[in-house]
Amino acid sequence: MKKIFVINGGQTFAHSGGAFNKTITNWTKDVLESINFEIRVSNVNEEFDAVQEAENFKWADIVVYHFPVWWFQVPNRLKFYIDEVFTAGHNNGIYKSDGRSRVNPAINYGTGGLMHGKKYFVTTSWNAPETAFTLEGEFFNQHSVDEGVLFGFHRMNAFTGMTLLGSFHFHDMEKAATKERIDNYEIEYKNYLKNALETEELKVLN
Repeated sequence: MKKIFVINGGQTFAHSGGAFNKTITNWTKDVLESINFEIRVSNVNEEFDAVQEAENFKWADIVVYHFPVWWFQVPNRLKFYIDEVFTAGHNNGIYKSDGRSRVNPAINYGTGGLMHGKKYFVTTSWNAPETAFTLEGEFFNQHSVDEGVLFGFHRMNAFTGMTLLGSFHFHDMEKAATKERIDNYEIEYKNYLKNALETEELKVLN
């Protein structure tokens, strides 16, 4: 049985109620429960014990992050959560050091993680349409979410030793969040997540 730790980073703030990322979290739980995975869930809006949250990272085989992108970054409450929890994980299962030695400090930066063998999965939700990333002359200069805005987020997880299992991005979720689009996204996302998890299971078995 795989152990999955899900982090709902859909912060309640200003005009945002975090409702869509709560929905995504529930979709994820539906998939995980259908294939009998063991689940723990944390919500960054709630008070948390950083040491206990670090234990959740240590417990998990796969960490799943759900969050909206605010001003091209993670929401401030999720950033606070990561700062606190990863600090609690220093020499405690998340990372040991930056990986360098004083003998040759120019090399091996980012190799001091303690979570090798673990995977992570990420979803983001956007006001921006997908075409803002894909069309020539549009805002993101044809850089994908993962290559652009999430580059630092992916390097953060690599610093801990985790490797990427998959990513799924929900676009145009303010101006075009019709019921039909959300229903289609649910089907597409659940199929993508289930396939990623089942593929990972086959790798382990083989």
